[in-house]
Amino acid sequence: MSQDELTGLTVAQLARRIRGKDVSPVEVADAFLRRIEAVDPKLNAFITRLDDHARRAAAAAEAEIMAGEYRGPFHGIPVGLKDLFWTKGVRTTSGSLLDADFVPTADSAVAERLQAAGAYCIGKLHMTEFAFDGTSRNHHYGPARNPWDTSRMAGGSSSGSGVAVASGEAPIAIGTDTGGSVRVPAALCGVTGLKPTYGLISRYGVTPLSWSMDHVGPLARTAEDAALALNALAGRDPRDRASVESPTQDYTQNLDRGVKGLRIGVPREYVWDMVEPEVRGAFDEAVAVLESLGAEVVEVSIPGLELINPAGSVVQTSEAATIHRSRLLAYGDRYDPVIRRRFESGLFIPAEAYLTAQRVRAGCRRSILDALERVDLLATPTTSIAAPLIEQERVVVNGQDVSTREAVLRITRIFSAAGLPAVSAPCGFTAERLPIGLQLVGKPLADALVLQAAHAYQTVTAWHTARPGL
Repeated sequence: MSQDELTGLTVAQLARRIRGKDVSPVEVADAFLRRIEAVDPKLNAFITRLDDHARRAAAAAEAEIMAGEYRGPFHGIPVGLKDLFWTKGVRTTSGSLLDADFVPTADSAVAERLQAAGAYCIGKLHMTEFAFDGTSRNHHYGPARNPWDTSRMAGGSSSGSGVAVASGEAPIAIGTDTGGSVRVPAALCGVTGLKPTYGLISRYGVTPLSWSMDHVGPLARTAEDAALALNALAGRDPRDRASVESPTQDYTQNLDRGVKGLRIGVPREYVWDMVEPEVRGAFDEAVAVLESLGAEVVEVSIPGLELINPAGSVVQTSEAATIHRSRLLAYGDRYDPVIRRRFESGLFIPAEAYLTAQRVRAGCRRSILDALERVDLLATPTTSIAAPLIEQERVVVNGQDVSTREAVLRITRIFSAAGLPAVSAPCGFTAERLPIGLQLVGKPLADALVLQAAHAYQTVTAWHTARPGL
């Protein structure tokens, strides 16, 4: 197969070809490394490339498979890791100059599980500094650029993860999501991104931002690939205090059950106060597709929904400031000034405000869960807007002048604060050929159902198969 053919395949497609010995892991590695060499100078998806490691790991995987020791769908598959996952012997910068030379002596749980599945890391991916931004700006390492239009944001903070998958530099990447940092780059770059239930994937060995809101999740071409990633990554880990017990399951088992008979709720409040018309149009068409597949779409009221984002912001900023306090005091001048101010603002939030925000957050979560007692899933656009220009600070949406950061994060943050599983799937393009995302949200531990609905949508649409012309 040609390089373009190989780098255009999903994980599931690559796995079938590797298992059937139609293509070798070494051929796969070479194809993706050549793709990175060709396009990454324009995109800046990678902070650290691991070409030699990838070649050695692919050769080892090939030897194992030829000896009859096939481990499963990730055996011989290259994976990109957001550069806050610890990788033993490989620097982990967290997008910051402070950690530019930090080389972990142990692997993160994610790296461990991927290696056990037979996968290998092809490189450490771009991110906004310490994951504290929803754009793709990073003044230390330069911006990650959207492959659909390199003057546009890729979204953040898992910027390189979205770019690498969309551009064919990696078949799958693993990111983190505290306010939307998996789903936003997925939506803006036109790929599929899953924020699982809080605690479903271990955060051991992940540079923290907010211990009560950080999630780990995959970015991939399809919901099927995201389900394969959950199979490899989900599971209780005592090293992460937030890690949850969940039934052992195959997240791909029920993917083909479709959405017939499911009730999908569209929130009446808050979401629609600030959505671009093209995004609203693509969402309405996506919902119509789900209805045509047998789902019942209903409007639901979620009282107080507008309160969860301010509450979540107080919690996140307070926790982030606590985590970074000593480094801010000692090395404040080495932070990006914008990110530094965001951290420092958390130092002035009183304990009473933090506790009040946690109570409000809990109350809003109950309201969302009450709505999910009446429906199986919730549906929203992923972001209010399509990708803005990289250096664009403000945008006008529905006559309201807001920061671009607010515009891309305001919907996703709801479900990060609530800890609920949520997937973003491509559902259209603007007139300027910029991707638009559909977000589907479920009850705690209903990750399989969320992916089932996204997969059903992707079986009858082709938005997720579109590729940027690089």
